[in-house]
Amino acid sequence: MKAGERPRLVRGLRQESRRFRLLVIVIGFFLVSLTFVFVSKPDAILFGLNGKLPVEQAPTSILIQQKVNEPAGTSRKTSTDAFRGDPKVVDDEADVKPKGTGGGEEESRVLSEPDPTSGMMEATPNRDGDGHKSGEEMLGEEKQSGQAAEHKHKVTLPTVSNYTIHDVEDTENAKQQGVNSVQAVEVQVQVQGSKPLCDFSNFRANVCEMRGDVRIHTSASSVLFMEPAGSQRDEVWKIKPYPRKGDEFCLSHITELTVKSSKVAPECTEYHDVPAVVFSLTGYTGNLFHDFTDVLVPLFTTASEFDGEVQFLITDMALWWTIKYHTVLQKLSKYPVIDFSKDSQVHCFKHAIVGTHAYMEFTIDSSKAPHNLSMVDFNRFMRGAYSLGRDSVTVLGEHPKVKPRLLIIKRHRTRMFLNLDEIIAMAEELGFEVVIDEANVSSDISRFAALVNSVDVMMGVHGAGLTNCVFLPRNATLIQIVPWGGLDWISRTDFGNPAELMGLRYKQYSIAVDESSLTDQYPRDHDIFKNPISFHQRGFDFIRQTFMDKQNVKLDCRRFRPILLEALDNLNP
Repeated sequence: MKAGERPRLVRGLRQESRRFRLLVIVIGFFLVSLTFVFVSKPDAILFGLNGKLPVEQAPTSILIQQKVNEPAGTSRKTSTDAFRGDPKVVDDEADVKPKGTGGGEEESRVLSEPDPTSGMMEATPNRDGDGHKSGEEMLGEEKQSGQAAEHKHKVTLPTVSNYTIHDVEDTENAKQQGVNSVQAVEVQVQVQGSKPLCDFSNFRANVCEMRGDVRIHTSASSVLFMEPAGSQRDEVWKIKPYPRKGDEFCLSHITELTVKSSKVAPECTEYHDVPAVVFSLTGYTGNLFHDFTDVLVPLFTTASEFDGEVQFLITDMALWWTIKYHTVLQKLSKYPVIDFSKDSQVHCFKHAIVGTHAYMEFTIDSSKAPHNLSMVDFNRFMRGAYSLGRDSVTVLGEHPKVKPRLLIIKRHRTRMFLNLDEIIAMAEELGFEVVIDEANVSSDISRFAALVNSVDVMMGVHGAGLTNCVFLPRNATLIQIVPWGGLDWISRTDFGNPAELMGLRYKQYSIAVDESSLTDQYPRDHDIFKNPISFHQRGFDFIRQTFMDKQNVKLDCRRFRPILLEALDNLNP
């Protein structure tokens, strides 16, 4: 080797080593970033929820239109009737309009009174002059397709718990279990009696409940209730297990299941000793308010009576959602969920519920709920699920050195507090320890739950962040700031009534014209200030864009001060 070549070779090797290390660092950073994306919200960010409705496109402003109890034959409508029938919560994180929406046709659909059974099929008889197929014919088709699917995807879903199922490993064992199942059905069918398999009478949610020999064939999207010999029952129902009945846009993205009575069915491949609850996770999940009002509250209402001894089967799976709310799901069910889209088994149960019980927005109707469950029970359940230590608020004077805590939910894009520093100064002057935080879709639920549970008063402008009131201790106060625009009724429906039903104190503060940033956009003699209700006729898109997305709040602290004083007074013994 010539002189000088060795140093050059050493330098070259060192440079190659540095390049290699740099490449390793870049690849490592990419893998870490990709892992974070998948764990945090893979379906919403990358895949659009199995090709259904992506979370970022979910029209969180469009909620089910409420079928209020009005006298039969009433036809007279006021200018606010349309809006009153359509409670909505708009989160500042969800400002994306869904594809294919917009225009007058969409507005009329959103604000018109819905057909409570739209998109659903009533029980259908066997094939007759109308050409309907019999249960046996449909079953034969499903059995063939199911067997083909099983052959193609001969995999047992790893998330199915070994504690809840018994794999059929030999023919004799299967036959014996089948005999036992038939014998049990003879007794259990008496419990079902002549009661229909499904109840479609609720304006908000359809629910099917069966006791006996129930077979859920995930590949065929069918739930079969096995009838004993001699039974005359002949029912076929179509159900989408998501509680937004009447919202055709939402339900168009939900997998439809067939629930029917039958005397023949595919043989069981997995037996379960606990009841089943079947529900969907597509729809409007991804917005905090919808996560609770569409899934968590109905699921609690439906499944809590089983004390964890229940198997969840999910259609339209959203993996990121189950990760985010793993703590709640684990509290309701001791068993890993079964994903319809990754399963090809025939699951057999003695008790199954398809759909979940739901009532008004973010509310449990204790007069109709199983075992008279209430929102007080839900509030207690949520505090227990996240092991929150405070069951009740601080009593003034009990601990002289401890100040009552006030949480102000901060927003960063719409409906912001323009004079936050002034509000904080006033609250501290009154004796509060003020905490500022922001609640959004990506918030760490456990961390934010602990923060909310540590305060005595929580306040914020109308929006999904107020859903966190489920973590407040008993007798805490929720203060909702209502933006300008005739939004008082919807604000009370979405958060005021649920808060009071949870045993919380509730105060609603509607801002005046001078407290709205709309004064910077419109002249003071504009109808938007003189008669804001009249603008509701233009549809919710206009309401959202004008009164929510383009409005901020500058609180008149002198006018708002009595509200905080009342919240303090609520803490007196």
